[in-house]
Amino acid sequence: MADNAVSRRQCANAIRALSMDAVQKAKSGHPGAPMGMADIAEVLWNDFLHHNPGDPNWFNRDRFVLSNGHGSMLIYSLLHLSGYDLSIEELQQFRQLDSKTPGHPEYSYTPGVETTTGPLGQGLANAVGMAIAEKTLGAQFNREGHEVVDHNTYAFAGDGCLMEGISHEVCSLAGTLNLGKLIVFYDDNGISIDGEIGQWFSDDTGKRFEAYGWQVIKVDGHDSDAIAAAIQQAKAEPNKPSLLSCKTVIGFGSPNKQGTAATHGAPLGDEEIAATREVLEWPHPPFIVPEEIRQVWSAIEKGFAAESAWKEKLAIYEEEYPELAMELVRRYKGQLPGYFEEKANEYISECQRTAENIASRKASQNCIEAYAAMLPELIGGSADLTGSNLTTWSGSNPITEQADGNYIYYGVREFGMTAIASGIALHGGFIPYTATFLIFMEYARNAARMAALMEQQSILVYTHDSIGQGEDGPTHQPVEQLASLRSTPNMSVWRPCDNVEAAVAWKAALTRSTGPTALVFTRQSVVHQDRSDEQLSDVAKGGYILKDCDGAPTVVVIATGSEVSICMDAVESLQASGIKARMVSLPSVDLFEAQDPAYQEAVLPAAVRNRVAVEAAGTDYWYKFVGLDGKIIGMESFGESAPGPVLMKHFGFTVENVIETVKSFD
Repeated sequence: MADNAVSRRQCANAIRALSMDAVQKAKSGHPGAPMGMADIAEVLWNDFLHHNPGDPNWFNRDRFVLSNGHGSMLIYSLLHLSGYDLSIEELQQFRQLDSKTPGHPEYSYTPGVETTTGPLGQGLANAVGMAIAEKTLGAQFNREGHEVVDHNTYAFAGDGCLMEGISHEVCSLAGTLNLGKLIVFYDDNGISIDGEIGQWFSDDTGKRFEAYGWQVIKVDGHDSDAIAAAIQQAKAEPNKPSLLSCKTVIGFGSPNKQGTAATHGAPLGDEEIAATREVLEWPHPPFIVPEEIRQVWSAIEKGFAAESAWKEKLAIYEEEYPELAMELVRRYKGQLPGYFEEKANEYISECQRTAENIASRKASQNCIEAYAAMLPELIGGSADLTGSNLTTWSGSNPITEQADGNYIYYGVREFGMTAIASGIALHGGFIPYTATFLIFMEYARNAARMAALMEQQSILVYTHDSIGQGEDGPTHQPVEQLASLRSTPNMSVWRPCDNVEAAVAWKAALTRSTGPTALVFTRQSVVHQDRSDEQLSDVAKGGYILKDCDGAPTVVVIATGSEVSICMDAVESLQASGIKARMVSLPSVDLFEAQDPAYQEAVLPAAVRNRVAVEAAGTDYWYKFVGLDGKIIGMESFGESAPGPVLMKHFGFTVENVIETVKSFD
């Protein structure tokens, strides 16, 4: 709280001045939201937020999310003023290359930024995920008198966040899950880029959130005492998330532009900034904050004391519950159990021995059963397709039925689900997996992209992976989705051909902590493939020779997923007829491309220009492997409604067509 010599308004004006000056210097940015929300931020950060600038990753800190990420100078100002490693020089380099102050907040760029925000509504979804993680982890580890996981999640959101459909998905679920430690501040300023929002956003937002099961508190967003009282009221409600509907003036303090769209996404201009300084009674030059104001803002000592007190609680907890304490530390450090590698390899070998012909989605469920028993941090869920995605296992417990559970029924909320999973991953202590049909990846596309951008470990289970899923027809049959996923930077993609490749894929996803992994599975049964020990070890390289010929090959057939067995039969027939054909299974292109050039050359010799790629998906992606001389059997159109086997034959995914295509080379 501001002391007697420095008022709250002066502290808030420091945010306003830094924000408008940085945007002006960059000649780009959004000053309106930081200036409008400065009073709310001042109260929250100075009086309520538990955080430690000296240790931005302190595990029991409160989480703060700026969902309306275009107002990034708000969070940069807050981090700088409260004592994080974010210098005034970094603020002066706002939106410049290699600065810690990019145009929108970016996770891992800036100490204290909890998640990357900018695509509106997704920060709010991440906050819901963080609140789910806090509540569930607390239920798993807290014991009477030992609340070692106990913090709030705060989020700022604007009109744009609430207009985006994802806000409905995640806020509806948050109410259902009784996330009482989630507190959202709605910047109700009535302005978006196109102007006054009444023409396109006339919802009664308060009633909407009350219908979700939230506590709704209306407050003057420029009245510090009212803001503080509202936060206290929100914190006192244990069973409902709270929406603090804060009436604010966008661009507060700008005499000629406040309350208008002119402050939303453009610098105020030198003359208007000078006039604003007069209105705010802020006589200081750009980027200068008086020392007495800085002293009030500094959270370094308070943050150190808060973390130290928590560490003392953790030490007492460790004395009474040593095994739980060790497990909690392991999980929030993101470390897998020491025995996982060996036991996972044993399971993979077991899959090779059992030689089951099952749908790869069933193989995936078997993997979950095996791996989840070793990994209590695994928390799963499906977008109302649990019985189709096969994502539960014998130890699954829904968090709606058991507070310390490990399964989330997300309902039909693919986008929200995927963004929530990123929030769970960002919070720490869990490895989330989510599931839907591959075609409905489209609903979640941007959230999957954000997981890749933030390098968050999230396992995306996608089933019903091709026209082979059959009668539901082209609305449910993916064609272009695999190429879309594979072309996303830092997205690892697996399309296994059988139970063994599925087991390797799941292990790869569980051990990959630097980004999301998409696991793509069939509805229909696939044929188990025999492998030598060397081939088994090569599966983890993403691509390998599944069946070779005597001597150098004259043609290479490449396939993934359910098409591998078709191509295996074709290659055996070709070899029997004297054609030197090699069969390559390529379940994970990105992993194969990460191998050393010598290995890639050994599998796909550059001299062999006669290549055929076979995948029941779009064709264009595969030219990178077959070249202009090669040929592709794939989908050039949408699918049709018919039984899967009928469609596979209709579109040319047959042994006969593969043989004919190979023989068509001159």
